Amino acid sequence: MKLFNQSPPELGNQYIADRMLRSYLHRHLPAEVLKQIETDLFTMGELAGGELYRLQLADRLNEPVLTQWDAWGSRVDQIELTPLWQRAEKIAAEMGVVAAAYESTLGHFARTHQFALAYLFHPSTDVYTCPLAMTDGAARTLLLSGNQRLISRAIPHLTSRSPGFFWTSGQWMTEFTGGSDVGLSETVARQDEQGIWRLYGRKWFTSAATSQIALTLARPEGNGPGGKGLALFYLETRDERGRLLNISVNRLKDKLGTRKVPTAELMLTGTPAEPLMGLDNGVRNIVPMLHLTRTWNSVMAAATMRRGMALARDYAQRRFAFGSNLSEKPLHLDTLAALQAETEAAFHLSFFLVDLIGQNEHHELQGERADLLRMLTSIAKLSTGRQAVQVASEVLEAFGGAGYVEDTGLPLLLRDSQVLPIWEGTTNVLSLDTLRGLTDGAGLEAIKNKVDQAVQAARDTRLSNAGRTAQRALFNAQAWLQAAAQQGQPALEAGARRFALTLGRALSLALLVEHGQWSLDYEQDGRARAAALRFAATPIDLVTEMDATHARALANDEILPV
Repeated sequence: MKLFNQSPPELGNQYIADRMLRSYLHRHLPAEVLKQIETDLFTMGELAGGELYRLQLADRLNEPVLTQWDAWGSRVDQIELTPLWQRAEKIAAEMGVVAAAYESTLGHFARTHQFALAYLFHPSTDVYTCPLAMTDGAARTLLLSGNQRLISRAIPHLTSRSPGFFWTSGQWMTEFTGGSDVGLSETVARQDEQGIWRLYGRKWFTSAATSQIALTLARPEGNGPGGKGLALFYLETRDERGRLLNISVNRLKDKLGTRKVPTAELMLTGTPAEPLMGLDNGVRNIVPMLHLTRTWNSVMAAATMRRGMALARDYAQRRFAFGSNLSEKPLHLDTLAALQAETEAAFHLSFFLVDLIGQNEHHELQGERADLLRMLTSIAKLSTGRQAVQVASEVLEAFGGAGYVEDTGLPLLLRDSQVLPIWEGTTNVLSLDTLRGLTDGAGLEAIKNKVDQAVQAARDTRLSNAGRTAQRALFNAQAWLQAAAQQGQPALEAGARRFALTLGRALSLALLVEHGQWSLDYEQDGRARAAALRFAATPIDLVTEMDATHARALANDEILPV
């Protein structure tokens, strides 16, 4: 008797297989630009669905290893990365996953090129995009700082395509006092007798601790409290002999996911550093880095969702049960269709942000589009982070029991997705950031006008109707904002998450409508329209009134008088 063995899902070239990405690039890039970069995208797609994916599965049980002492009792604090990460580092440098954004030949399309590469690269590398995101953010922050000595020192390394010359950067913000409220940072900066600034403190959560440099916050002695009293410092982690510069690695963090990322708790015991932009306003000065790392977070959320869909779709065509393949089961098709719609919404929102960033960096962004950019890094990150967790969970369920078994490699999707709503600002923190960004009303008006523009361009009746769903959601959100403002700050804060998610989902729907109409016109393909219609049938308007007394009673488990 021959036993049945289920064949696993397979991946091919992930650029060729990604209708969504290719359609977007054909629409947004001039033909000569797409021709110039398409070989890179094809190569990265082949690596992502081939060599890197096979190595990812083989590397499943490996994690970074910290060796604190050598055989003779000397403190060394060496972190050994896994084979997947070592290979990913070389490919990232050679393929220019950071460098592509800083090469001048493509103008503002360079950002689209870069993030398309990163989007293909991310799902097969167990979040090697984490150090790349921080490296990109550090490079941009250095360039904006005007500090020519440090720019000359670091930028050639951070944007290199040579693996031996390429550096990555850490972003050392989180301390034991908390992550989001960095104004409470306790790390102190003191000048020694030679005038060198030295840092003293504990950095509780430093991702990619093997990086050659870091940007970090510290409070110069004598400065006042809060974010204004902090300064942004540049430091290099090792000397010319490879020894850590007054840095001790207490431990590597034991995390739910992103287990390949060497996240460490560090002690700074007189680490030499240089102020990057003066001796105050450190939190404000780190904002360019945060804008980029949040954008990376958004795009990688879409990439993770796309990988889950690729695996689930292939498996549905292989899995035979109850008389036919899953790909023929109406309920299974309905489930996957809903997940694909969420994935396309996240993709278009993220790449809309990428396009705005590219235009801004080349001084081509004015008026309402500049207002959109100021709002969108927070909105895109919080929206896509929530979507990624939802889709990854459903993808695992689409595999049945196999989705819960570690050696299939599938549970990794969910574990690594869960970090996306947490890192670079939680959903609640970014919702409050969204409120703060509304001070002059220009950002909300810019979102509304973008949605109106997309709806007005839709000639297909069903797309127009879907677009009006987005318009109604924004109208309701605007009305809520005005009413809550009259009630005071507690009412605004209580509804901030529902408000911010409504903005994100409404704008995502409008972008789907816009692309759906283009695809009908130029590709004679109704799949993008189908995604827009399916997404329009989901909850877009999440704004609703909630009783604050009930919320307090439920959250704190307090008695609620009848």
